[in-house]
Amino acid sequence: MKKNRLFLLILLTLTSCLKVSTEALPTQTPAPPLFVTSTLPPTKPALVVPTRIPPTSTPEAAVTGTALASSPASCRDSAILVEDVTYPDNTRVNAGETFTKTWKLQNTGTCTWSGYTVAFVDGDRMGAPDSVPVPETPAKATVEVSVQLTAPSAEKIYRGNFRLLNAEGKTVPMGTESIFWVQVVVGMGGAANMAGTPIVSQVGNCTYTVNEGYVQQLIELINQARAEVGRPALTVNPQLTAAAQGHSLDMACNDFLRHSGSDGSWIGDRLRNAGYTNPYYLEIIAIGLPQDAMNQWRSDPAHWEAVLNSRVTEIGVGYVYNKFSSYGGYWTVDMGGP
Repeated sequence: MKKNRLFLLILLTLTSCLKVSTEALPTQTPAPPLFVTSTLPPTKPALVVPTRIPPTSTPEAAVTGTALASSPASCRDSAILVEDVTYPDNTRVNAGETFTKTWKLQNTGTCTWSGYTVAFVDGDRMGAPDSVPVPETPAKATVEVSVQLTAPSAEKIYRGNFRLLNAEGKTVPMGTESIFWVQVVVGMGGAANMAGTPIVSQVGNCTYTVNEGYVQQLIELINQARAEVGRPALTVNPQLTAAAQGHSLDMACNDFLRHSGSDGSWIGDRLRNAGYTNPYYLEIIAIGLPQDAMNQWRSDPAHWEAVLNSRVTEIGVGYVYNKFSSYGGYWTVDMGGP
């Protein structure tokens, strides 16, 4: 499955609680909706928050963190892919175009990365070098690593796989994966509208992307998890979708992760404004990619109970990515039923 980037980080940072409310929507018999919340108290001990990386003069890499330190002899190697800084999956490029792919990685182990490299493994090389150096990176810090690539001439989808190697040439686990990749679409006329292609939009001074392919993938993952325990699949509801997408946009553009909106609105407010009238509803939020979100929810019993909830029958999923925010991609899933 796609880069399990942020779920290890979330296990360290997200605290979860279950709130029960007696709020009911107008014209309906009151029923206690279920609110599954994820919050990030700023004073939580050991809180690890991905920080934005300031521009540097070198296109190859940028690093943020504390002072560098030597790795202990018994240190442990691990990493996560925080985000695709440039060219997220299925970005459309022109035939023969030269472009620079940049990933943001986080050192989640205890070793200082010194002499580490990102190496091409297999797939479509697209002119990639055998390896590029990773700047020295202390434990818990993040780093940007780039490779310069050239799009092939034939119109199709291309994917090149890479891995992070330590100074001894051993693969550093990337979450639960051993590889990460770049995937672009060359030509293909109408590919800009293909499922999975990010669409760039702007509201005010916030430039963001949405990705219908990711949304559909998450819905399928949720319904697959429900099927595994004998629960029926959820039907996509346009009102729930509108409310979820609006909240994800609010979180991404205003850089927060919570259920209350930047204007103080709550779940019921957003659903009423979207025209949703069922009295029972719940909401879960997450960050990262579709599988990252599933991993975050699966790691917490209250969230996983919400995913498998037997009372809900409908679903709406919102996803917005803002590369200038603290967490990149923001998910809102609203579910409801009679």
